[in-house]
Amino acid sequence: MSGGSFNLVPKNVPKVDSKYRKIGTKIPVPESIPILDELRKYEPVSMTGQPPIVWDRAEGVSVFDKWGNKWLDWSSGVLVTNAGHGRREIVEAICEQAQHGLLHNYCFPSEIRARLAKRLVELSPPEHEKAFILTTGSEATECALKLARTHGRSVGGDRKIGMISFSNAFHGRTLGAQQMGGSPALKEWIVNTDPSIVQVDFPDGFRCKETSFDHFLGQMEGQGVTPDGICGVITETFQGGGASFAPVEYMQSLRNWCNDNNIVLICDEIQAAFGRTGTHFFGYQHYGIVPDLITLGKGISSSMPISAVVGRKDLLDQYPPGSMTSTHTGNPLCCAAALTSIDLIETEHLVSNAGRVGEVLQTELQNIMHDYKDIVGACHGKGLVAGLQVVEAGTESPDSQLALDVVQGCIEKGLLFFAPVGFGGGTVKIAPPLVITEEAVLEGIGVLRESIAEALAK
Repeated sequence: MSGGSFNLVPKNVPKVDSKYRKIGTKIPVPESIPILDELRKYEPVSMTGQPPIVWDRAEGVSVFDKWGNKWLDWSSGVLVTNAGHGRREIVEAICEQAQHGLLHNYCFPSEIRARLAKRLVELSPPEHEKAFILTTGSEATECALKLARTHGRSVGGDRKIGMISFSNAFHGRTLGAQQMGGSPALKEWIVNTDPSIVQVDFPDGFRCKETSFDHFLGQMEGQGVTPDGICGVITETFQGGGASFAPVEYMQSLRNWCNDNNIVLICDEIQAAFGRTGTHFFGYQHYGIVPDLITLGKGISSSMPISAVVGRKDLLDQYPPGSMTSTHTGNPLCCAAALTSIDLIETEHLVSNAGRVGEVLQTELQNIMHDYKDIVGACHGKGLVAGLQVVEAGTESPDSQLALDVVQGCIEKGLLFFAPVGFGGGTVKIAPPLVITEEAVLEGIGVLRESIAEALAK
């Protein structure tokens, strides 16, 4: 029996009982199998790709099941719980709003939506004057595409509709978002993809050795693309699959090129914002630039489904009243969660914690890469996000099975990851909640080292 890439046959594993981890049963837990079977019966197969751990509750940096096991979470539930799991303050804010009596109000005005829109703008640079609150990251991505194309047509006519995105990028799972994504396999279902959406290499220094902006210009020329036909460029602040950042000089040259050619620069901050990368509240600030639009999601509320597009007033005000809306825009419960999560990130100095503790994490991961240089091709990241790019020994080809074995071993020892991601599924992605301590990071590093050694020994 298997679910996705993970085996569902309960396995005897060593008992664990530490400050941050507790494993006292077989993994997966035998009593959890009926639940996993029921999910497999009633949900699509696509939902079976994560480790077979049946979450019951979560708190801080810990995830618990119903059978006494506890995991140190290095996933943040896919980079959502920046302020920590199950924060009492967020729970209370949601309950208070629910008890107040407003659960939904469509686009009718509400005070709490006004407060969140204002807060997002106040957190942003002066160039960003408007915030459009939505529900999912994909919805925010689609909106950014729409705004960029609308602006392009207004300044350059119907020819200026092209979008440039980057290889190996991920921007969501809806039609426009996947077309702007950089994985050909994820676009096969579309068949008739938009020819005006083109990809260029992402300058990560590993998969793409060429990191100068001249390479960008050369690829544009090679594809017959000229600036007068481009309305926008979208890039993840860091590429989600491998936590890879572009060089600062590259991003500054891209910003200048967009300025010179009246092209909208969009930074996908869905994984990168709200302190994740340390030092700065928004990840793009590491580059010393200001995008025209940013898309937000995931860590915005540390819990509830909410996203946003924030940016220039002239871009966000292109559509008249009633013509650019969303059914659940600024849902009151989600707004309450987001406002409280932002407060926690600020008052508990979680951005600086991500920088300080993240420096320990990044140093230890670099040490792992040095010690296992044959099978770790690169280690990228900043703050509390990182990616160990696992490769076949002595090559740069991703080793998805070895990455999976490493994650499986960590799960059995009480360290929780989501399934290996990135190019070929060979990246072990690390993204703990921003409340994590140095002590917890070092315990997790020890577990990761053990699991790598054991996976190699297999």
